[in-house]
Amino acid sequence: MLNNIQNGRYKSERKEMIDLIRHRGITDENVIQAMEKVPRHLFVSDLFVHRAYEDSALPIGVSQTISQPYTVALMTQELQVRKGSKILEVGTGSGYQAAILAEMGARVFTIERHMELLTESRKILDKLGYAVVSKCGDGTIGWNEFAPYDGIIVTAAAPETPKPLLDQLAEGGKLVIPIGTLDIQDLYVYTRKKDKFEIKQIYGFKFVPLIGKKGWRG
Repeated sequence: MLNNIQNGRYKSERKEMIDLIRHRGITDENVIQAMEKVPRHLFVSDLFVHRAYEDSALPIGVSQTISQPYTVALMTQELQVRKGSKILEVGTGSGYQAAILAEMGARVFTIERHMELLTESRKILDKLGYAVVSKCGDGTIGWNEFAPYDGIIVTAAAPETPKPLLDQLAEGGKLVIPIGTLDIQDLYVYTRKKDKFEIKQIYGFKFVPLIGKKGWRG
């Protein structure tokens, strides 16, 4: 799927990244294998490419970031993605998270409110051969056209959980979203059980704000 795009220069750095996320508790081998294969250095700017495999968030423009590898791995693991899963991503950003999901065999739909970022992410995803469906718009209201989803992942922090995203989950589907103040958030994992939701909370994260009708006001 990667069209044989390889870069030995980053082999040792990528191995260190994988070793770190394993050490921090990531156990889903499908997630780990995807992160071994997807070249994160292609999703960061030339200014930060030497830091591409550090466990840190990096700027990608328009006040947005590419999430740190551990956060990507944890959120993806919580989604419990399987081959053929239909996943909605809110906040395409660099396109890295979408690439991980696609590498795992998911059918990926992604929304980005910044056309500049969406254009660049499409170029990279196309180059790597990932068939990701994307659009520019307000991700806080979801993408009802393709609902319901087996999973929804939100890569920016909201003050509260947007109801449209919960409504667009399939039975047994999971929504992974950071909720909190602009300074600190917790990761919430919702699992749909008919008309109710089981909720798991993971503490202590920092994301850029989710802007939109059902998020923070821009």
